[in-house]
Amino acid sequence: MTEMISLEEARSLVLSHVEPLPTETVPLLDVVGRVSADALASDIDISPFAHSAMDGYALFAADIEQANEQDPVQLKVIAEVAAGDWYDGPVERGECVRIMTGAPIPEALDTVVKYEIVEPVEGDGKPGSIVSFSAPAKIGSNIREAGEEAKAGEAIVEAGEVISCAGIGFLAGCGITSVTTYERPRVAIISIGSELVDPTEVPTGGKIRNSNSYALAASVQAAGGVPDILPIVEDSEDALADAVKTAAATHDFVITSGGASNGDFDFIKPVVERLGELLMTTVNMRPGKAQTFGIVDGKPVFGLPGNPAAAYVGFEMIIRPALRKMQGYRYFERPRIKAKLSRDVKKNDPRRIFLRSTLYKNDEGEYIVAPAKNQSSGLFGVIQRSNCMAIMPEGLESRTAGSVVECVLLDVAEELSL
Repeated sequence: MTEMISLEEARSLVLSHVEPLPTETVPLLDVVGRVSADALASDIDISPFAHSAMDGYALFAADIEQANEQDPVQLKVIAEVAAGDWYDGPVERGECVRIMTGAPIPEALDTVVKYEIVEPVEGDGKPGSIVSFSAPAKIGSNIREAGEEAKAGEAIVEAGEVISCAGIGFLAGCGITSVTTYERPRVAIISIGSELVDPTEVPTGGKIRNSNSYALAASVQAAGGVPDILPIVEDSEDALADAVKTAAATHDFVITSGGASNGDFDFIKPVVERLGELLMTTVNMRPGKAQTFGIVDGKPVFGLPGNPAAAYVGFEMIIRPALRKMQGYRYFERPRIKAKLSRDVKKNDPRRIFLRSTLYKNDEGEYIVAPAKNQSSGLFGVIQRSNCMAIMPEGLESRTAGSVVECVLLDVAEELSL
């Protein structure tokens, strides 16, 4: 095992040790944002009949092909069709049918002209009236053809496709009320540290509230997993070993925070090595150099640092991709965009650095990235106020204001390609 590996190596290593979970069939509304495990097909043509795209008059385009403002064409309105109704009577040349949005097009008629450009000549525009057209219309105008969106039996959603809110409506219209998807990973979250107390407690001397568990649980939930915050574990190798072994037996993935370095009370590395196979200990990144990964009883166990920003960046860059793979997603990395630095950034650490930052557009339409002034790895508030992370590549090359750097967009779906 190499002591220090690159972020790309770390991500590949973790991804190579996880696979999509078994599938389950869930009600339609429960699959929004999740991946369809199968190709899905409609049971009917969508739409099942040609219908009007707007309120207007259905007619033969040939009847008004010579129409103009100086010499308008007049047609007789012989019927009216509302959405949900059906008109199957004859329509002769020189006649038209008043029609509503969504109503089926009477057989043989090939065009719909919207109300706003039709003038009543006699009557109120309803059946029995005479209406005037002062411009021609193309065949097929304002008509949605039968089967325009989908044909019966053809795939409307591919296996591996993420179902959006609009997709839920699409599937419902195709008669699909349940979908087979991948199970959501059950993720155990364990915070390590004798100094930690529950958020409900007011810390006394030497104690701090356990905030990491809640941030990580929120991150797991945002990644589609099911978080389970387990009790705080004191700084004891045996206590941690018991907690990790129990968690691995009942969960799909185990995340710990704290105790990931090399101090006297940092036990996650020896615990993973003792219980299973230790595969990774450090990654060439900042914040978050100390990243422990291994397998215990066939389950991935990941030990994050205790500093909030280090734990957050480690989760985003390595754990989130793994949880997505377990749910069948195709894309594992957040979108990135290039932007100009708003200020000079001095680099005195050769690791790849992720600066918590704010991305915006200036008056010239250029993307500007403003790194937060305080980049302490112990702060959550800075991340709360950031929308991206500016990347300073490996090496000691500093950057001046106006230099172009790559930025990882936070809270933007991996499916977005920029």
